[in-house]
Amino acid sequence: MDFKDYYEILGVAPDADNKAIKTAYRKLARKYHPDMNSDKGAEDKFKEVAEAYEVLKNTERRAEYDELRRYGGRTGGGFEPPPGWQSSSGAGGAESSYFEGDFSDFFNSIFSGGGGSRQQRPGMRGQDAEIEMPVFLEETLAETSKRVEYRIPVYKNGQVSEIKKSLDVKIPPGVRDGERIRLRGQGGAGQGEGPSGDLYLHVRLVPHPLFDVEAHNLVLTVPLAPWEAALGTKVTVPTLSGKINLTIAPNSQSGQRLRIKGKGLPTKAGSGDLFALLKVVMPSKSDDEVNALWQSLADKAGFDPREQWGKQS
Repeated sequence: MDFKDYYEILGVAPDADNKAIKTAYRKLARKYHPDMNSDKGAEDKFKEVAEAYEVLKNTERRAEYDELRRYGGRTGGGFEPPPGWQSSSGAGGAESSYFEGDFSDFFNSIFSGGGGSRQQRPGMRGQDAEIEMPVFLEETLAETSKRVEYRIPVYKNGQVSEIKKSLDVKIPPGVRDGERIRLRGQGGAGQGEGPSGDLYLHVRLVPHPLFDVEAHNLVLTVPLAPWEAALGTKVTVPTLSGKINLTIAPNSQSGQRLRIKGKGLPTKAGSGDLFALLKVVMPSKSDDEVNALWQSLADKAGFDPREQWGKQS
């Protein structure tokens, strides 16, 4: 059995502090993790790195290892613990590591009383899951429950498969497009005693056929006939929570915005506003009689919408 130099495996000096050891471990674990690296031998390297960290992160176990390292360094080739060696820390007291599987014979020969007994499996944190969650504008007005379905990886006997999972999620009022909701422990299951990963929901507001969204405000385009804009009128307009009557003043202009307070999307401080964007729309059809009336109006109004052009030339 060959001696394992855990410091060399992690690429740190024998006097490295805990922070340096942890940093080196995280870097190498990410590099060789089976989910990140499909190269042949990467999984074995990952386990070796995890084993080295399991030893060096624990003060008592590291001290025992340092003593044996001095002994192992003198023996040259193969390694066996000194006669009568018995670990005081034991393998079972290890904090959770980040891989599932047996430790090496070298580890067990040191920390299992030289008997090479099976090491208690440490744990690896489960994989996070991320999905997009479509949300209708009406669902942002109050807390609602929405069912989401997603897939998470499952590791068994060294194989990876996927299972389908469904969950009822509470949508907080006033949620915004692009917002991310974190659900702890709803991702992939951990291995061994490792915790489950998290589920991240990326909110995507579904485009509404009538309303445009500007932050927490809504914009509704209100079509008006020319005579409605000229004479004024009352229009019944939709909101997310019902219909209201909107007064259009005489001589209203196309492109003018009327503010309807509190009829937008919820915020922590209250609600946004609804803006009615006025748009004058011409009839799609006319006849000779209607055209004559338009001509009579043009003659009597004496209105030149481009009058300002002449003043600027």
